[in-house]
Amino acid sequence: MFKSVLLDAAAAQQASTAGSMYTLIFMVLMLVVLYFIMIRPQRKKEKADAEMRKNVQVGDEIETVGGIVGIIVKVEDQTVVIETSSDRCKMRIKKWAIATNVSANDEKKKAEDAAKAAKESKEPKDDKKSKKDEPIEKD
Repeated sequence: MFKSVLLDAAAAQQASTAGSMYTLIFMVLMLVVLYFIMIRPQRKKEKADAEMRKNVQVGDEIETVGGIVGIIVKVEDQTVVIETSSDRCKMRIKKWAIATNVSANDEKKKAEDAAKAAKESKEPKDDKKSKKDEPIEKD
């Protein structure tokens, strides 16, 4: 009787250890999935935004996080000076406040459109069927 109680206790302890092992594996797996779904894409976006802010040049049209659109007239270390209207109203803003580089986005879109047009022009567009595709008629 005492032997069976000890065996039951040992079996329960092994089952408990196996259960906690599966729980640990599940938690690690969930953290890995969370990293690849949420954290990694956010870091890639932050890196791309930092690169865009680093590469702004005089003459680029930008949009700030506040919605102000202007053309860059001077680039400094941490700030840029933008011209916001035709009457030459100038504003000095921090680089971190730049949301998008409209000029770079327009150039990128034009390049993508040109590449797409070049790809479409390379593909032959034959409306006629080739002789291989025609069915053979027997008399």
